[in-house]
Amino acid sequence: MPTDEHAGAPPRPSTPRIPPLPEAEWDDQTRELLAQTGGPAAGATHIFTTLVRHPGLFRRWLPFGGKLLAGKLPARDRELLVLRTGWNCRSDYEWAQHVRIARRAGLTDEEIERVKQGPDAAGWSADDALLLRAADELHRDACLSDATWEALAHRYDERQMIEVPMLVGHYHMVAFALNSLGVQVEDDVAAATGVSR
Repeated sequence: MPTDEHAGAPPRPSTPRIPPLPEAEWDDQTRELLAQTGGPAAGATHIFTTLVRHPGLFRRWLPFGGKLLAGKLPARDRELLVLRTGWNCRSDYEWAQHVRIARRAGLTDEEIERVKQGPDAAGWSADDALLLRAADELHRDACLSDATWEALAHRYDERQMIEVPMLVGHYHMVAFALNSLGVQVEDDVAAATGVSR
């Protein structure tokens, strides 16, 4: 996803540095862990079959990520934060998977495309722009500004306020792993989301 904003950044691996674990190599533990992800029907097979190569870490990470996906933030708000984080981190995999989830959460294709332009793009409501600004501040400064914190605190309760930086931080971590390991977007997901492979 090259843009002027990402000019000069090094390219992402075009092939896996650590490939997904082939089904022929799955053992009982692998099958048990992958069963918790919803299986191939969930669509995000490459991330899981790559990370399951570290079963102890996978076992602990999966419930945490799942909790954030079913947390206290409204799904649409969560997906704006995740999409902007995926875009900021230049993670094609994270972006493509969350385009699919964002559509289910009620974001239109036009809004999803506008996420790339950031909080100052024309057409955002004040609430949506605030979420994108929060994701940008966390990406850039590793902290929400006082003004952004106060504006979010008018919308969200204490648990939701805790989730905002935890969510963005988690998806930074996931993007770092996806990018560095060279996890590639699945063909069907690429076709459904327009992400080139």
